[in-house]
Amino acid sequence: MEFIDFLLHFLKDPLSVINELIEQYNTLIYFILFLVVFVETGFVIMPLLPGDSMLFAIGVIAATTGKLSIAILIPLLIFAALLGDNLNYFVGHKFGELIKEKKKILFLKKEYITKTEAFFEKNGGKAVILARFVPIIRTIAPFVAGAGSMKYKTYILNCILGACIWVTSITFLGYFLGQIEIVKNNFEKVVLGIVLLSILPIFVKLFQTKFNKK
Repeated sequence: MEFIDFLLHFLKDPLSVINELIEQYNTLIYFILFLVVFVETGFVIMPLLPGDSMLFAIGVIAATTGKLSIAILIPLLIFAALLGDNLNYFVGHKFGELIKEKKKILFLKKEYITKTEAFFEKNGGKAVILARFVPIIRTIAPFVAGAGSMKYKTYILNCILGACIWVTSITFLGYFLGQIEIVKNNFEKVVLGIVLLSILPIFVKLFQTKFNKK
């Protein structure tokens, strides 16, 4: 329950949570941030960590307080994302056939892998890049890419590009917007807007699927 409370607080107000962690752990905050990105992208059972809002928040903190260094954060978190993605890919590659045989393991069904394989075949490597910007999907996509038929060479090239764009764009967005007074005064609303925008594609796709079935 304590972990759930912490996670909900982190999702709601990442700025204050990260500032509290900086006060408590000082430079170890870099390891903590590395761990959050690595776990979110590397463990298919942990899709609810606040990746987008956290990146935006650390950009704001770096710009307004100087407690965090962009020069350290950008390469560190890109590496964390790549490490997590590769772990997830190879775990998926290891257990993909088992899921297809058993039809379902945990919340992963054979039909999910089949549909995602078709999506990857249709959209190619750009699907890996686009998935990076959608919560939950960015955690599941590397696993399914490994479990499916996507070759590692294709995956890793787009994985690197996606990780660089994701970390850099959202962190710098927070860095530059965080210096604007209206953003600083309405940070929770801005974070909520980022979360809603990032999950919007999921609801659009669900609506399209339901409409097409009808």
